[in-house]
Amino acid sequence: MRQADEFASQYLAGYRHYKSYWNYEDGCVLKGCVDLWQATGDAQYRDFVLRYLRDVVSPDGVILTFPMDKYNIDSINCGKALFFALDETGDQRYRKAMDFLMDRLKTHPRCAVGNYWHKEIYPEQIWLDGLYMAQPFRAEYDVRFGGKKDARDIAEQFKNVRKYLYSEEKQLYYHACDMAKAQPWADRETGKSPNFWLRSMGWYLMALVDCLGSMDKQIYEHYRALEDLFVEAIRGIVRYQDEKTLLWRQVIDRADAAGNYMETSGSAMVIYALFKGVRLGILNGEKYLRLATYAFEALTEQKLRQDERGAWHLWDICQVAGLGPGEKRDGSVAYYLSEPIVPDDAKGVGPYFMAYAEYLRK
Repeated sequence: MRQADEFASQYLAGYRHYKSYWNYEDGCVLKGCVDLWQATGDAQYRDFVLRYLRDVVSPDGVILTFPMDKYNIDSINCGKALFFALDETGDQRYRKAMDFLMDRLKTHPRCAVGNYWHKEIYPEQIWLDGLYMAQPFRAEYDVRFGGKKDARDIAEQFKNVRKYLYSEEKQLYYHACDMAKAQPWADRETGKSPNFWLRSMGWYLMALVDCLGSMDKQIYEHYRALEDLFVEAIRGIVRYQDEKTLLWRQVIDRADAAGNYMETSGSAMVIYALFKGVRLGILNGEKYLRLATYAFEALTEQKLRQDERGAWHLWDICQVAGLGPGEKRDGSVAYYLSEPIVPDDAKGVGPYFMAYAEYLRK
């Protein structure tokens, strides 16, 4: 797919770190590049990842830009690329950096039910985003180096999310839950946030399928628990695919809301999860491979466009959305539709790369 290849090369050639410190947005792009290297063998993707990590991980394994002053589950996501760097180079700095991240997780604050707090500034809160940031890293580390001792805890954190954030009526997951039921956005009885944000569902689906891709099937009880959750969540999200565009809306279930646009990052995440679920043998290929293929081609046709100078851009990415703290970001439909819509944000480009890699591997 020529336009996707050209966009990827242009994007990486001009890429600058998303933030000055170790951050999850860069981690999305790195993961996309790892996947594209595995799908294509094109050295530009491998070299991008190795160059990035070599610059920020010292020879003795210190992540030079890691934000040590706060606990933030987002800070784990970038660590997923360390496995690739270790495999490609054999350099033990990357193993030491992984060990450091695992040590941080051992002291990360948890809710009473066992799930990680999203951040120190979001106490007692479980967000779908956080599952993607930490659990696939833990699953990979557990299989490689941890003796498969964390599988139960990983599965329990997903089960808790099913218990506290799922809507049986909508067959979707709310963005977050405040276990203390203290935040202005939280339902006073359940603690749930009020709406279904597409990218949060995307994070959740990618978290599940990436954990399944790493976990040993011999840990049958825990593998099967995640498999069942994934299949259920896929069946829920495909109900909301727009028949005309084949994509998904920013607020998933509110087709009636004015300005509720087809959002790129979340659509790419759903497509990636569909493709990978089929490849892993979890989803029915006859049903879901065609759906994912048509959706990816529609996403590329509608959202990847050239400017007047001929440069490619990936459009209609929600720049950011969250909940709180305090009175800020109330989780309403109006709030989710008020956040800036931008091109080329790493939170959309990384998942687009991942989906493209799976499209090429189908």
